[in-house]
Amino acid sequence: MPNLPPAQLLAEIEDLLRTMPPRATIRHDTEENYAWFGRAAALVAEWNSAKAIALDGLLRSVQARSAIDAAPALGNMMVLLHQARHDLRMKSVGPLAIVVDQGAVFDYFDEIRKAIEEAKVDLLFVDPYLDSEFCARYLPHVSSGVIVRLLCSERLSTLLPAAALYRQQSSLSIEVRSSKSLHDRFLFVDKTLCYQSGASFKDGAKKSPATLTQITDAFVAIQTTYESIWTSATPHP
Repeated sequence: MPNLPPAQLLAEIEDLLRTMPPRATIRHDTEENYAWFGRAAALVAEWNSAKAIALDGLLRSVQARSAIDAAPALGNMMVLLHQARHDLRMKSVGPLAIVVDQGAVFDYFDEIRKAIEEAKVDLLFVDPYLDSEFCARYLPHVSSGVIVRLLCSERLSTLLPAAALYRQQSSLSIEVRSSKSLHDRFLFVDKTLCYQSGASFKDGAKKSPATLTQITDAFVAIQTTYESIWTSATPHP
């Protein structure tokens, strides 16, 4: 059991994630990096002693000489830190569930922006109607090094050129796939968090109220479903 109250420990871990060193230099021998890894180890130990043992092994791999071993270990480390964050969030404030009034388009955008900025490893957007407007609105808020996956079906003629240009300008890894078996809209963050949007991401709150709900109880089933759809979907260069 943690000695700190869950809400206080949650705040510490959220600050840890916000202050993560850049992925390009996180393995460099600097005091800043050492301090960040040390803080991560201390917070995870405070949260869950068994997970702290797992983190210790991941830290050794992250700091290993081989970049081949370090990259997946860093990804798994970020998943573990997000797991801690979401576990503590549910224990202290509960899952996110908001309703945005009709016309409050900035409020809707701002909630999606916050979720995007949480990502350190992977973002998967599921929305039949992703297009160039979506790219302009949301992709600038993706952190460097995050893999972006866009699963859509309808507006490839505008989405693909916009995604390609943004990929060229930003050097983000952006992959687009299409499937006809889409209806709902989801955002998956680092494969540990899922939000369901009641509206298309580009249209939230424009013409009617919009909901944004964090999926918790059904997370594994929903993630498995859409990862399977992603695997079988048609890739677009």
